[in-house]
Amino acid sequence: MGSSSSSSSSSSSSSSPPPSPEFRKPWRETQWDKKEVLEKNLRELKLSDPNVKHIRILLTGQIGAGKSSFINSVNSAFQGRITTEALADAGDAATSFSFTKTYRTYYIRDGQSVLPFVFNDIMGLESGESQGAHPKDIVKSLEGLLKEGHKFNPVMSAKNEDCRSNPSSEDLTYCLVYVIAADQVSVMDDDVFIKMRYIRQKASDLEIPQVIVMTKVDEACRLVKEDLRKIYTSKKIKEKMQVCSNSVGVPMSHVFPVKNYHEEIDTKDDMDVLILSALTQIVQIADDLLKTRKPEN
Repeated sequence: MGSSSSSSSSSSSSSSPPPSPEFRKPWRETQWDKKEVLEKNLRELKLSDPNVKHIRILLTGQIGAGKSSFINSVNSAFQGRITTEALADAGDAATSFSFTKTYRTYYIRDGQSVLPFVFNDIMGLESGESQGAHPKDIVKSLEGLLKEGHKFNPVMSAKNEDCRSNPSSEDLTYCLVYVIAADQVSVMDDDVFIKMRYIRQKASDLEIPQVIVMTKVDEACRLVKEDLRKIYTSKKIKEKMQVCSNSVGVPMSHVFPVKNYHEEIDTKDDMDVLILSALTQIVQIADDLLKTRKPEN
């Protein structure tokens, strides 16, 4: 009798439908049909300090996460064609090595004009003390000390001759962006997160705002791979964003999922919208810091 009841309960349990992989509605609003508005607002951005021509945004993250690809994707969104100014790796985070060897500034162009924000890419982070970017170099770049063209050395931070003695307002970093691959965040080495948290603490000491750009969302979620507009109804993507937030210490409101251009030969509006939406938040956050640093008249 008990066995029959147990069997019936088991049968009932096994026939229950699996939980839905989606929320009933998006938990974050996205301006899917306003790409032109997002682009126009960024193109016409006026910085809080008219004496500063560009606000500097620094990208850091694990090797292969898509830092260089994000810079290329931003440029592609404004150019309306695929661009590859920043040399990017075609491999994955587990097997690739950093293509970024020197400290370089990337300007974002809209046709012939240069937009009022620039990116700096850093050699990728790796586990181990003698691998990837030296964390102290990243801190020096936050302070505007690294000179253009500085060659990264995993075992030795930049020497005095490689650094500026008196950085200008435009040399300073106004936002630090951690680029993390959604399909790798759950298996990233603890050493990489330790380095990120060290950098985060130093950036916090300098009062530099920080955000996370979570890439490779299509590799982490089948729903999003089939339809990018499901990015904020996907439970998997929200779960990955929460892991990123908890691991680095950046609030969820500052975590932005995107799909970088990788295999595409033409730009796509939905990809551009996510990229431009993330960029809008990053630039606004950076300009808020510029506003506080603006000298009094």
